[in-house]
Amino acid sequence: MKKTNSASEDLGCRRGDFSRKHYGSVELLISSDADGAIQRAGRFRVENGSSDEVHTTLDYTPGTWRRTDVHLENPEYHTRWFFKYFLGKVHQNYVGTDAEKNPFYLSVVLSDQNNQRVPQYRAILWRKTGTLKISLPYSPTKTLSVKSILSAMNMDRFEKGPREILNPEIQKVRVTPEHQPGSVNFKFGVLYAKDGQLTDDEMFSNETGSESFDKFLNLLGDSITLQGWAGYRGGLDTKNDTTGIKSIYTVYQGHELMFHVSTMLPYSKENKQQVERKRHIGNDIVTIVFQEGDDASSSFKPSMIRSHFTRILHVDNDCQRNEIFSEESVPLFGPPLPSPPVFTDHHEFRDFLLVKLINGEKATLETPTFAQKRQRTLDMLIRSLYQDLMPDLHKNMLNRRSFSDVLPESPKSARKKEEARQAEFVRIGQALKLKTIVRGDAPTSLVTTGLCRKEPWESQPFCSTFPYEIVCADSWGQSLLAATDAAGVMLLDALPPVQVFDKTMVVKQMHVLEPQDLLITRADKGKDARLYVFRLSTLKRGLEEKQLVRSKCDSRENKLEKTKGCHLYSINTHHGSELRIVAAIRNKLLLITRKHPRFEGFSAIAPGADSPVEEFQYIREICLCDPPVVMALVDGPTGENDNMICVAYKHQFDLINESTGDAYRLHHVDANRVNFVAAIDVYEDGEAGLLLCYNYICYYKKVCPFNGSTPMIQSNTSDFHFSWNQMPNAIVCAFPYILAFTTDSIEIRLVVNGNLVYTAVVPELQLAASRVSMIYSNIINNTLIIQTHT
Repeated sequence: MKKTNSASEDLGCRRGDFSRKHYGSVELLISSDADGAIQRAGRFRVENGSSDEVHTTLDYTPGTWRRTDVHLENPEYHTRWFFKYFLGKVHQNYVGTDAEKNPFYLSVVLSDQNNQRVPQYRAILWRKTGTLKISLPYSPTKTLSVKSILSAMNMDRFEKGPREILNPEIQKVRVTPEHQPGSVNFKFGVLYAKDGQLTDDEMFSNETGSESFDKFLNLLGDSITLQGWAGYRGGLDTKNDTTGIKSIYTVYQGHELMFHVSTMLPYSKENKQQVERKRHIGNDIVTIVFQEGDDASSSFKPSMIRSHFTRILHVDNDCQRNEIFSEESVPLFGPPLPSPPVFTDHHEFRDFLLVKLINGEKATLETPTFAQKRQRTLDMLIRSLYQDLMPDLHKNMLNRRSFSDVLPESPKSARKKEEARQAEFVRIGQALKLKTIVRGDAPTSLVTTGLCRKEPWESQPFCSTFPYEIVCADSWGQSLLAATDAAGVMLLDALPPVQVFDKTMVVKQMHVLEPQDLLITRADKGKDARLYVFRLSTLKRGLEEKQLVRSKCDSRENKLEKTKGCHLYSINTHHGSELRIVAAIRNKLLLITRKHPRFEGFSAIAPGADSPVEEFQYIREICLCDPPVVMALVDGPTGENDNMICVAYKHQFDLINESTGDAYRLHHVDANRVNFVAAIDVYEDGEAGLLLCYNYICYYKKVCPFNGSTPMIQSNTSDFHFSWNQMPNAIVCAFPYILAFTTDSIEIRLVVNGNLVYTAVVPELQLAASRVSMIYSNIINNTLIIQTHT
């Protein structure tokens, strides 16, 4: 078993609470000339480290900013699957047309999960609308068909069913759509501005920089001579010195970065607009503006820079105070600026700056302007490839295994021919891979760069000899209260496990609420299932006095009788006002509350009462059309007639008003098969929202503000969704991260945008419990771990 602590408290947010104010606010910014005349205006997201959610300058202690908050988002060594897992390896490729007669391509490979000896299928679907990547578990006894893979990708209807492409040359075409500009190597602009300069013409006309600007350039990277330069050149001339003699270059986490520095690009006394300099920096997606002066931050406006391409601008004042501007259409990206935006450690500042630049360019490429262009390019490429394959549709190039097994056994008569084809397939793929590496366009890896950097999550030993499979669990102090089918409920800590309930108490769901001195459990199944409530202090006293292990018979006084037949329950995650429980009994919801909402010690209220059952009251019953599969309680802003229950059943998520029982459609799932995973209530700046997780999808829906008792559920600009790479079995939200637990991995993303930051491979994984400060997960092969972030 492994355990670590979390930095949730340092982030100023409880589990389930988050704020986008950490990433700035959108403002209308207007630039004017020296006479005050308005030149340009635009709406930009301004990130300057000031927020209602973060501490003021008076609370700031230099050195407390965490480098662990700095992540490359959607790192290409995690996202460029075809190059990493398919190219140069035996895999299968298919072509077909969907119900709208648009061609699509599917690639499938059986691969090792990051060299962890965990075999799994990886599939990539190329369509007009974009690329979808998923992982599917491998079973040696279960055959996986192309049809089932496409069904998992929500494709069930075709105009022409997929057929396999055996020609190895297809690999050359498949690499192209995966390699997008900015996925491996990057070019950024650096513009020097003197104190008081208000227009880009003035800034571009600076022939030289200053001593502080030179120090800043040294921080960014190394000065290299362009003539004869063999590395990434970022569009600069490396033969005839037409774009300057020197430039600034560096390698960061395997990415080559070239900086277009305004004072290093050719200067022309005759050309006041410095077209040659603007030609490079004006076409860079991200530009750093280094501005001299004591009041540089307040005087600079991004609209001072005229460009159709520059979307993100980073303003630095003497490497100390910083602002970040991005056009309103650019999605949120990290890392957020610390508050105040001051760096005292140059290494921390460099880490932050380079990661912010790379993430900023990636985010900008997701704006409608770039996304539509990428979609058109992908559509043209797919259609062109399909037309090239049309003459071969009736030849041997495409065989008739349209819905065959992904890795079929070749007949003996054709085995030698198949082996020869596969050898040629691998040879062409490996040659193409080598060519891509030599060209400098290969995905990089932290392993190959030699960079050793501590990530904000790690594991520690906790208990390595637990012999039972955990059904459910929750933390109790520094221990873990775990329910098993074979040995009842046990308390695990550094000592040998202690049995709390014997195996007659078959617990399927539990919550430990230490501030309320309460343990809630759902025990048994079918008609015998019920909720039980216990005082933690009573259980603790029994353990200390080494009393007999409790049985189901000993717990009769702890039953909530009206919950007979309960198959699911949920509690509100925030207990500022009162504890609320909703028990699902088939298609009926039973709302239960505790009579004493504000608790400082219930033992003082009911001395001598071992069971807290009398403290609970039944409020009302609500009937649904179907039994819920997933539930979550959502706190309204007032708590009076505006608390809600999110339920998932059939193909939908609904919101139920706790007071009236009225139902509102929150989200419809457009898929033939639905695997509901979770509904998690989160609160953005105090307003309720929900993370709805099903299949491979995670949607964020804002459901506040409330209008009386009716939630506002219409589409909101803050709504977003993303796809997991592997279907999760459980989801945990711990700001700023959201974690998906699959059968053999933990996929870690950012809550605010769904971007991937890390994937941890943990074979045969099962989540047992999670808390603000720790996340427990159970490995089935008799080992228990706690996977946490710090």
